[in-house]
Amino acid sequence: MSQATLSRELALAIGLASRALSDTLPEQLIKVLQVRLSLPLTESKLQSLTLVQYNRMIAQGLQKKYPKQIVKKSLALLQSAKRTETQQPTNQLQAYQAGDMPYSIRVAMASTAGQFIDSPFSSCQHYYIYQVSAQEFRLIAIREVEIDTRWKAEQKYQYRAQLIADCQVVYSLTIGGLAASKVIKQGVHPIKLQGSENLFKVIDQLQYVLSSSPPPWIAKSMGLSNPSTLSRKRKEEIL
Repeated sequence: MSQATLSRELALAIGLASRALSDTLPEQLIKVLQVRLSLPLTESKLQSLTLVQYNRMIAQGLQKKYPKQIVKKSLALLQSAKRTETQQPTNQLQAYQAGDMPYSIRVAMASTAGQFIDSPFSSCQHYYIYQVSAQEFRLIAIREVEIDTRWKAEQKYQYRAQLIADCQVVYSLTIGGLAASKVIKQGVHPIKLQGSENLFKVIDQLQYVLSSSPPPWIAKSMGLSNPSTLSRKRKEEIL
């Protein structure tokens, strides 16, 4: 069985689980799972694994010994493939606390009603704020834009940039150069779409990026910047 034959959810879960095991590729973990579990690999089979069984599989299959906490984190990620294709963005706010979603980033969407990204950055009335990981997303805030008509254009752009300053990415229909510079100065990466896009489609594409090979600036936002240079103690805290 190759990684391509796995369901999308299982592939995402295995990718995250292998990432928790430093210097382990998804293909290596898949091979271990294939050898130890009867085919085909399924979510129910992975859910049935105990920590003792998984630890033994990793030690024998990868010929490496990891700290118990690392193996526990990896198993939790392996068994976390619960999102289905029926999950849809919703206007219903969901609770979120820091640490709830490992390896996640915060994303702002310029949207009229929360179903499509259909508004220019500089004229939208709402920013829908999502916390997004490879396997889960939550709408955690809807921020209304309250512009003072007496403000100059630069003040308006600055206000908007500060409104989403806790995000790592902002999606919008269009964004001008001056507005983009204000956003970037806040540490937010602006992404301009070619046309109106369904929120779920955009989030789905982003989740694929997070689960595979995120570019360095996204990896840094996820807390994965240069993990090989960290001490083992710090690795355990992050992973």
